[in-house]
Amino acid sequence: MIELHNVSMSYQREASALTDISLKIEKSDFVFLTGVSGAGKSTLLKLLYGALKPTRGQVVIDGQNITRLSPSKIPHVRRKIGVVFQDFKLLPNRTVLENVALTLEVLGWSRKDIGRKVYHILKQVGLEHKINSTPLRLSGGEQQRIALARALVNDPKIVLADEPTGNLDEESKEQVLKLLKEANVRGSTVIIASHDRRLTGNNHGRVIVLDKGRVMEDSDGKK
Repeated sequence: MIELHNVSMSYQREASALTDISLKIEKSDFVFLTGVSGAGKSTLLKLLYGALKPTRGQVVIDGQNITRLSPSKIPHVRRKIGVVFQDFKLLPNRTVLENVALTLEVLGWSRKDIGRKVYHILKQVGLEHKINSTPLRLSGGEQQRIALARALVNDPKIVLADEPTGNLDEESKEQVLKLLKEANVRGSTVIIASHDRRLTGNNHGRVIVLDKGRVMEDSDGKK
């Protein structure tokens, strides 16, 4: 499902963000990507959905080497991927319904089916009553759950979540993890980037630890 072959990433005038990363993540894996701030977690996720191209190495998503694709073809790859961004990236002047529906509109769903599906996913995250609100009227935790709903609404093959529990209380954290686990049971490969090692200790899943852009530990025994 996901393969990285000797991937390195350097930003201009800065030290390497990632160095010689080789990983294989199978279909329906549930993976925690952890490490301190600056370890390279967000950079790795950006490589997986094509926001960045590696300085060196290959990134393969669902059998497709995305490092060789032209920028015009990257959006087609992203249709398979749901992303929960650390800063949410919600459209401030659109309603919750419109924010979550955007993915389905791109995929060509009918208005009736979009309305049904969006209401269903908002009910799952406990925010169906906010369907006509705009993000600026929501708390940080509510915005986080809307971002999660948008990522999961089309049952993507891959879900990438960057610090998805960062602004949430303990009860909301459990709810978010429950939804991600349910997506995994339905067949999505889930990768959660988090600096909070308590998440990995309390939940089953593969744990990959990054430190200064390198893989230092892997619960599957790879180093």
